[in-house]
Amino acid sequence: MSEFERGVVVGLLIGEGSFGGDGKQPQVTLRMHTRHAALFRWLMKRFPRARLYGPYTHGGRSYYQWMARGAVLVDDLLPVLEQYLVADLDAHAADRFTAMCERYGAFIARSRDQRQVAPRVPELDPHGDGA
Repeated sequence: MSEFERGVVVGLLIGEGSFGGDGKQPQVTLRMHTRHAALFRWLMKRFPRARLYGPYTHGGRSYYQWMARGAVLVDDLLPVLEQYLVADLDAHAADRFTAMCERYGAFIARSRDQRQVAPRVPELDPHGDGA
C-alpha cells in the first residue's frame, strides 16, 4: 500500500473503528452506513482476507461491517497500525489500540511466531527531541 492508502486506513479506524476482540482473538471492526459502499470495496481490495458483512438493516439504519481478525489482522493490518497509530496523532485511539494489543498479546505473539511476521518498529528520532 502507498503512504496515502495507509493514511486513509488509519484515519478511518481512528474515526470510526473499534479495537477489541471476542475473548480469544483480537479484532478490528469498522461499521458504517451503506452509502460508504465504495469505501468498503476499496478497503477489501487492500485487505482481501478481511471480512465484509452486510448490508444490514437494524434500528432504521443500513450499514456494512468490515472486520479484520486472525491472520489478516496480525499479518496485514497490525503492521500498519503499529507504525502509524501513535498517541501524537490520536491519544484516545492509540490507547484503545494498545489495550487491544496488550489484552491479546499472547495470541498476537503466537500468530507471529507461526508465520514469522515481525512487528514493524517506527524509526526512532536520532536526536531524541522530536525534531
